Order: sequence, then structure tokens, then C-alpha cells
Amino acid sequence: MLGCAGSGKSTLSRRLARCFSLPVIHLDQLYFGPGWQPVSSHQFAERIRQSANGEGWVMDGNYLNFLPLRLGRATHVVFLDLPRWQCLLSVLWRWWCGRGKVRTDAAAGCPEKIDRAFLAWIWGYPRRSRPGVLRALEAARQRGCQVWRVSSRRELARLWESWTLQAP
Repeated sequence: MLGCAGSGKSTLSRRLARCFSLPVIHLDQLYFGPGWQPVSSHQFAERIRQSANGEGWVMDGNYLNFLPLRLGRATHVVFLDLPRWQCLLSVLWRWWCGRGKVRTDAAAGCPEKIDRAFLAWIWGYPRRSRPGVLRALEAARQRGCQVWRVSSRRELARLWESWTLQAP
């Protein structure tokens, strides 16, 4: 599950994991320690490898530098390519509703927070990160990975409906 912060990656990941009885892996939980302190790149890569070692899983997060590590094991990828204004509104709403609380997809000891740098990261995502994601997804598609690019909440609802018809 890929997409800008606030696109709905974690929510969709949890829903998919429940629907298909798969474990869900939130990359933020692997990357951050208490107080939003990041682990080393080496430790993060090892945590991703260990987490993706199982038969099936749903993994959500960005971390473009580690995308090849994940896509090498993925059979299906969803890219939530929503407008940045929608992502910004979602993040602001999430922050307002969860101020000071730790989300289920966040690492322990990492309460909900928002700052100017995070908002700037969201605003710059389409220019900075999106092109790299699109290139990586095309490479994954070429090797046979099923890729969905979702550009609206309505499109996501239709895709979800098609998946739930296939669920066991």
C-alpha cells in the first residue's frame, strides 16, 4: 500500500488484512522508536525483510528508498494517488481527532503530532516522491505484479467492492 500521508493507506491496509485474513505491517512501526526516533537504515531494512518473509501480508508506508525491497516480494500493490489537498485535510482531521494519542498504525510512544515540516512533505509529495513511485510501479508491473492506481475516494470504493466480492 503506497501513497502520500493522509491518503488512507493504513485504513485500507487494516481492512484488506481483515478481509483476507492476512497480517498487516505498518512501516512507521518498524521505522520509529518512542518519541518518533528513527532506527538506522540497516535496522529498518532488516525489519522490512523479516516482516515480508511470511507467505502473505499487507504492508503500508512510503519510504521510497526501501521500495525495491518491498516490491521484490509483493504480488499486488495499491497506490493511493489522491489529490494533495485531500491528503492534507485527512491529516489535519486525523491530528484533530487524535491529538496526543498513539494511532494503531504508529509506533509505541509516538503520539499523534503535526508540524510545518510534515505538512510541507505532504504538499511536496506529488513533485518529489510520486514520480519515483510511478517508475517503481511500472517496473513491478513489468515483472508481473498486479498494480492498482487509485486517484479518488469513489474509485477506491469501487475497487474495495470488487475485492470484497472475491474474499473468502
